[in-house]
Amino acid sequence: MPKFLLDAQLPRRLKVLFEEFGFESIHTLDLPEGNRTQDTELLRLCHAENRILVSKDNDFVESYLLYGQPEKLLFLSCGNLTNPDLELLFRANLIRIVREFQFNNFIEINREDLIVHS
Repeated sequence: MPKFLLDAQLPRRLKVLFEEFGFESIHTLDLPEGNRTQDTELLRLCHAENRILVSKDNDFVESYLLYGQPEKLLFLSCGNLTNPDLELLFRANLIRIVREFQFNNFIEINREDLIVHS
């Protein structure tokens, strides 16, 4: 069963949604440093706890492509959405996302579709 770590720029209510679907998740607000947690600590935590990092931060895309960190990345390229619209996007795609992560390590989600990067 996949575990997720939700980055600071995402609403905490997504954590509740992931848990509603039965997936363990933590938000940066759950960490001792909260939303001020350094990227290196997020990468360390994802590695240590085998978590998928969920983020809108392009720095993590670069880190994944250059260094293979995080090991699994769900990158949101959907721009700014209202929290309810973002929640709808995940409700419609979360099961497919989890299925894709069984075979892939870098998935991008935008307003229209999932993009699986090899």
